Amino acid sequence: MTMRIAPSILNADLADIAAEVARVPSSDMIHFDVMDNHFVPNLTLGLPVVESLLRHTTTPIDAHLMIEDADTWAPQYADLGCESVTFHAEATKAPIRLAREIRKLGSRASLALKPTTSIEPYAEVIGEFDMILLMTVEPGFGGQSFLDSVLPKIRRTRGLIQDTGKQIWIQVDGGVSVDTIGRAAEAGADVFVAGTAVYRSDDPDAMVTKLRDLAVSACGH
Repeated sequence: MTMRIAPSILNADLADIAAEVARVPSSDMIHFDVMDNHFVPNLTLGLPVVESLLRHTTTPIDAHLMIEDADTWAPQYADLGCESVTFHAEATKAPIRLAREIRKLGSRASLALKPTTSIEPYAEVIGEFDMILLMTVEPGFGGQSFLDSVLPKIRRTRGLIQDTGKQIWIQVDGGVSVDTIGRAAEAGADVFVAGTAVYRSDDPDAMVTKLRDLAVSACGH
């Protein structure tokens, strides 16, 4: 199982995002948090900034939409050229239709779940998604502590994915660090969003490599 690290730009210097992306050339993709101050109590960046960033980097963009009315907005991020577009189960009326529309536009389609949202209601349709994002903090702010209570849900999700026979990624977002990434990887995660751990380290790119190595080691691969 390939381990991927997606540094969160939310924890970088937002005055020079392209330069901050360039500081982590070893990253597999850049995680871009979009918040609307409705779905979550925070306001960040949106379509125009993503469009601009895509002109200045070849690193794949992993757009995480923590917004209301994902059915309207998510396809627009796919249309811009984001590698992956994640929308929340709690913010869509038609998750399967939306995932298919995102994929038709050329992006990977990902379903996100808050810590208290169960994966079981999506067990029969999990094969419709390219990635499942399991929040390991309450969405809205960086710098929170990893919730170990989500680990059993990661394990259950990995089991459901194995039953499909498909290559569906499991991403974890929130509190990922050198102290927690091993537990998440052992539970079955293979894509890790790391904001504070990467951008507040002395050498962000070296931290990306270190986190990936720790995840690989935890899985014995």
